[in-house]
Amino acid sequence: MPESAKNIPNVDPRRWKALIFIALAQLMVVLDATIVNIALPSAQADLGTSDGNRQWVITAYALAFGGLLLFGGRVADLWGRRRTFVIGLIGFALASALGGAAGSAGMLLGARALQGVFGALLAPAALSLLAVTFTEARERAKAFGIFGAIAGGGGAVGLILGGVLTEYMDWRWTFFVNIPFAVVAAAGALLVIRESAEGRNSSRLDVPGVLLATAGLVALVYAFTRAESDGWSAAPTIGLFVAAAVLLLAFVVVESRVKAPLLPLRVVTDRNRGGVYASLGLAVIGMFGLFLFLTYYLQIVKGYTPVATGLAFLPMIAGMITGSTQIGARLMTRVRPRLLMAPGFLLAAIGMLSLTRLDLDSSYPALILPSFLLLGLGMGTAFMPAMSLATHGVQPRDAGVASAMVNTSQQVGGAIGTALLNTIAAGATTAYATAHAAGARSADVLKLQSMVHGYTAAIWWAAGILLLASAIAFVFVTTGRPGAGTPVASSADGADAAEDVRVPVMAH
Repeated sequence: MPESAKNIPNVDPRRWKALIFIALAQLMVVLDATIVNIALPSAQADLGTSDGNRQWVITAYALAFGGLLLFGGRVADLWGRRRTFVIGLIGFALASALGGAAGSAGMLLGARALQGVFGALLAPAALSLLAVTFTEARERAKAFGIFGAIAGGGGAVGLILGGVLTEYMDWRWTFFVNIPFAVVAAAGALLVIRESAEGRNSSRLDVPGVLLATAGLVALVYAFTRAESDGWSAAPTIGLFVAAAVLLLAFVVVESRVKAPLLPLRVVTDRNRGGVYASLGLAVIGMFGLFLFLTYYLQIVKGYTPVATGLAFLPMIAGMITGSTQIGARLMTRVRPRLLMAPGFLLAAIGMLSLTRLDLDSSYPALILPSFLLLGLGMGTAFMPAMSLATHGVQPRDAGVASAMVNTSQQVGGAIGTALLNTIAAGATTAYATAHAAGARSADVLKLQSMVHGYTAAIWWAAGILLLASAIAFVFVTTGRPGAGTPVASSADGADAAEDVRVPVMAH
């Protein structure tokens, strides 16, 4: 046991083993966000899904996952984080088996929605377990460094694994692969994860808050999905945005008045946590768009196979792991979090800006590889302290819902990024094709040139969004560096003790 952890009461001697299974579950959830994208064309052809309905394979998951995350976080606080974690894993495995065995488009869509439901239980339970298991600053930095690397790089790993499974096996294995992940993580959780019942929130569930938050988030995610397909000015799109605004505003009013709110406003009104949620959400907007555009660019323009496309993202994953575990984790106890987050997002923005120079003949080693390395290092460095700071000073009984807010900001950010940047790219592609139709050498070349122009136009926006994330992190995240010997509140400390005194994660 590290010297700094010896004098901390209730330290769990099995905490590092617990981290293995928590990280494995998180990897499964993050993988699932992108692994299905690679398999979608094959699944569509096999099941006879129409072009209009294929997006629902992605949207059904996003709606259920994004809409129910706050509910899942509060359930974890109410039922217990380990129990919710195991239930989420088992349910996710069963839903994955159903998706892999799907014989129709409807069955596949239902399985994806179920994956989202159980993912909404699993994801906040995993992060809150991590938050209450590692209570010493230096150990917490290492643990969140690993978790942050998985959260940041797991999507790119999904592209690689999806390509391998689809090309060499069958698209159904992009679902079946979740089952061993879930079984191992659930068995490990039952064996090694310990949680005190004192850290639970025994308050009654805020049913109006659940209904308003779920409906509002579903409406918001669906609004961006409709904007991508129908346009921003379409009546259904505008109606959904208005409905989302009304429902979420009503949710805030209700939460400020009920005795036991689903989302205590103290969780999000804290300046540091609010800055983390906002900057993470913006960063994910930029990154999701990048994965999408670079996947199409490498496969359609450069002619890469699905496997080669996935492997092309490896340097980004390596950069994220390095930034998170070697830069973020090592410096977190020495410098203020914003001095990691803001420069990290800025470095990622520089990597994104370099990709605006993409053209038909761009070299992977000369342009794309350096950009990927900058993006990976930057995002890894920023994600690590952000994940830790998201539960900064939070009461143990609120750890689940605070963790859910991290996932909510990422999930909603991903939905917004996909819709917003896709719409920008599509508009720029059409405008370029129209303007250059007369002087084009051939229709095929014009099509590719227009496509790349659309990608670079959207990447400019993505870079600007990352710059905004950097600015928000620098302005709003004002907490000091962690106290090397200061433990944070853990589930074993008791909810009652946390009612009046918050043990700081960061020394102010």
